[in-house]
Amino acid sequence: MTRAEEFERLRPLLFSIAYRILGSVDDAEDAVQDTWLRYVTAEAEPASAHAYLSTVVTRIAIDMLRSARVRREAYVGEWFPEPLLEDPYEDPERSAELADSISMTALLMLERLSPLERAVFVLRDVFAFEFAEIAATVGRSETACRQLVVRARRHMNEGRPRFEADRRERAELAERFFEALIKGDVAALREVLAADVQAVGDGGGKAPVFERPIVGVDKVARVFGSMVPALFSIGGTMETRQVNGQPGAIFRDQDGKVINTLSLDIYGGRVQTIRAVVNPDKLRHMGPVGDAWRIARDTQRALRATD
Repeated sequence: MTRAEEFERLRPLLFSIAYRILGSVDDAEDAVQDTWLRYVTAEAEPASAHAYLSTVVTRIAIDMLRSARVRREAYVGEWFPEPLLEDPYEDPERSAELADSISMTALLMLERLSPLERAVFVLRDVFAFEFAEIAATVGRSETACRQLVVRARRHMNEGRPRFEADRRERAELAERFFEALIKGDVAALREVLAADVQAVGDGGGKAPVFERPIVGVDKVARVFGSMVPALFSIGGTMETRQVNGQPGAIFRDQDGKVINTLSLDIYGGRVQTIRAVVNPDKLRHMGPVGDAWRIARDTQRALRATD
């Protein structure tokens, strides 16, 4: 097998490692590309392409995350990971676990960790690397890596939701939520939303978004029950999709351009959190991006026309 063939075979794994460490599709793709350049120019043939490439992409991602942390400190408003529609790495026996590991909730909890803790946690708890492999990858002893994993797990467990939900429950509740959105049925929305539900948006200062989180079943139901039908009235569309492994949707303008994504956190039989990503920089990997400011103005006019 040539180096190019070996790299393409491992590309899904490399991207998936990088994305979980970085929370960015574009940065993960850059990390994978840099890994390829180092691999193709390496003079000696690695004893194991898997070990070599995993090590390189992890180290690149750790360095990129350290720089990204500085940029995120100056980010305008709420920061969310870039939406991921499909994880290229597949393991049929662990599909649900892998999907949960890229949820917005999981990735935001990973933000609590140091870059090194995050990398070690991802390699061990998501991809089941042996500690000897992890130690060689990050340049620490096995004992140190075990300690890093223990600390990372403690931080992650502190932020886990109170209630778990199986995937069938999530899918059924999400279907009811999106049906209510399409109809603008505020009463039906109230039935699927938690009492303390929050709707939060990431516009990065580059797109219109909630000035502050919308909190409470009545407020969230009223806002979404009116805004989405207004969007439809000006030619917008909604496509339900898995977003970061969880129920979600992509919204497009009348020309089919992406304007935002929604992802749902569902626990305890209710929608607990709705996260909207509107920052155009975080949507470009999904195709042409629409003018969210224009859509917001047109939607507001449509709302006023119905008053």
